Amino acid sequence: MNTRRFPAEWETQSGIMLTWPHQHSNWRGMLADVEAVFTTISRHVCAVENLLIVAFDHAHVKHIQATLNKAKVNCQKIIFISVPSNDIWARDHGPICVLENNQPVLLDFIFNGWGEKHAAELDNKISLHLFKNDAFAHHPLVSVNFVLEGGSIESNGDGTLLTTTCLLSRMRNPAMQKQDIEATLKELLGATHILWLTHGELIGDDTDGHIDTLARFCDANTILYTQCQDEQDPHYQSLAKMHHELTQMRTAEGQAYQLKPIPLPPAVFNKHNHRLPATYANFLIINNAVLLPIYNLVTDNKAIDIVQQCFPDRNIIPINCLPLIEQYGSLHCVTMQFPAEVFNLNSSVEHL
Repeated sequence: MNTRRFPAEWETQSGIMLTWPHQHSNWRGMLADVEAVFTTISRHVCAVENLLIVAFDHAHVKHIQATLNKAKVNCQKIIFISVPSNDIWARDHGPICVLENNQPVLLDFIFNGWGEKHAAELDNKISLHLFKNDAFAHHPLVSVNFVLEGGSIESNGDGTLLTTTCLLSRMRNPAMQKQDIEATLKELLGATHILWLTHGELIGDDTDGHIDTLARFCDANTILYTQCQDEQDPHYQSLAKMHHELTQMRTAEGQAYQLKPIPLPPAVFNKHNHRLPATYANFLIINNAVLLPIYNLVTDNKAIDIVQQCFPDRNIIPINCLPLIEQYGSLHCVTMQFPAEVFNLNSSVEHL
């Protein structure tokens, strides 16, 4: 009997991981803007739980320390670990934590830059480095010979996974068919019920359609999903088909899901006139709150209201994530949460 369980994001957390932007990455031309977003995320996380920050090197630690101190962030809950990184997308290169017999086990999947689209050799080594530096309170880290990104899977905490056909990309696990991938997810994550979306990928998203840009569990039986109401928008047909797929899905008990639409933001373009994948579905649930990406658009307030309805007992904290979508991700993409009792604040790593 598989005793593993992949906890839902709304369960009690011990902390959040951030891989801080640096000058050796594609962010070097807009570091101040993206660091401001990271500083805001750090402030709100540290108000309710611990924070693990991955810095490029020791000098980078000192720089981030000065930045956070200047912003008056509560740094008593922060662990720093120095390890080089390619980029900031901790959701996809960070370890995924499951519970086995109710004890944390960290899974170190292969990260290959979303099917070898981008460099990832440094990011793929981060989880092992964190483990060797005792960031996870001596909980085991298991290396897995399977390509998987955290943004591609959504758990309701009760055995159901929601995902997309991004997992079927030939550039991830080419020797595996859909049934093989399902078997792997069931074995490694304790899944008993897997739901697949085949429509909805956003323009500008180079992940092949991660689930955390499209549809998210709000509780075990409720799914918040991205909806496009503008028939002239190129996303209209695909997101309408995704909505139909969601209406056909059933819980493990055979019931229809409660579906809560959230608007697709109006089109946002970069200076090269390329559309960016702005989405409100890329929120992060933390202890007692939800951090919601906004984009200085007319739909922001409506999105805040909808997410508040979905999480009535949590504070909804909007964070301007326009700088993040310049590199085609958003708030959930730059974070990774860990369940209770994972972080080791008394470890020998650098503290602020």
